[in-house]
Amino acid sequence: MDLYEHQAKELFQRHGIEVPAGGVATTPAEAREIAAGLGTPVVVKAQVRIGGRGKAGGIRAAPGPAAAEEEAGHVLGMDIKGHRAHAVLVEAATVPDAEFYAAYLVDRAEGAFLAIVSRHGGMDIEEVAATSPDAVARVPVAPLTGVDAATARLLAERAGLPDEAAGTLERLWRVMVEEDALLVEVNPLIRTAEGRIVALDGKVTLDDNAAFRHERPEQALSAGLEDRARAKGLNYVKLDGRVGVVGNGAGLVMSTLDVVAGAGAAPANFLDIGGGASAQVMADGLEIILSDPDVRSVLVNVFGGITSCDAVATGIVSALDQLGERGLARPIVVRLDGNNAEAGRRVLGEAAHPAVRQVPTMDGAAELAAGLAAGA
Repeated sequence: MDLYEHQAKELFQRHGIEVPAGGVATTPAEAREIAAGLGTPVVVKAQVRIGGRGKAGGIRAAPGPAAAEEEAGHVLGMDIKGHRAHAVLVEAATVPDAEFYAAYLVDRAEGAFLAIVSRHGGMDIEEVAATSPDAVARVPVAPLTGVDAATARLLAERAGLPDEAAGTLERLWRVMVEEDALLVEVNPLIRTAEGRIVALDGKVTLDDNAAFRHERPEQALSAGLEDRARAKGLNYVKLDGRVGVVGNGAGLVMSTLDVVAGAGAAPANFLDIGGGASAQVMADGLEIILSDPDVRSVLVNVFGGITSCDAVATGIVSALDQLGERGLARPIVVRLDGNNAEAGRRVLGEAAHPAVRQVPTMDGAAELAAGLAAGA
């Protein structure tokens, strides 16, 4: 599971790594309040699980609270490579005296860990690695020995980092092993004019297979939803997006995930209700999806085959009746095609449920669901 920057920095702080002071905002007003509390110039940073935020305009400087509110208004809702920014990190602007790069990752080919450290950091680290490979130290780390203080000093020396960075390299290793991470990356890791070593950014990928060893709200949510779906006989996988997806048949659901991503949104789940779409199956599926607080809209994409679309539509109407107010919680976009599609659309039209929007094409349905999720 990839963490957002602010979540990665929370782990860093837990292990004694310095990060800029700040807070997470989901509205421009909250961004203004956080900036006022910091009392310094700030940086407003889109919280998306993808690189390239800076070049896309998702990282903006603000000299004070009013500017922070304005910049947050620009960043919130921004689409960055198909990832929508639903939150921003507002943190104290920190001026670097020097920028570095540091990462630990699992090297599956070698059956070991790999440390990658460079005296060059920032947005162009990929270019540095390609054009000046000698400027990037790539050092295997044996799982049984790891990175102790002596090893951290050797890493810093080999990469050309200042001596004071060695302690941070050692603590980053503790994040890697104690949090069961597959990747821990800081770019840039900076030194300030006062000699402080600060993680100005952070990227962490956690091993989902080790979730049972940790108390993490997001992982607990994912496991809880998947366990509930399994108990109801549903084929459900929790994902990281905002558009809930229901379909009949694994191939159709996979295609729907791709179309949602192509519409500029990220799917919140994979849910295959199989060949049958009875009222109870549909109710169970929608109940699981609507229990996910990340979901902002739902896309039901069904191709009628063995089960005709009018039966599917009757199942949707019955499911929404069973769910009551929970069925009104998010907009539900429905696309029906195949066997008895017209009859199915009439069933939904006559029911006139306020949460349901009908769209005849898969692309159109995905675009509407993505737009509704972005505007929620």
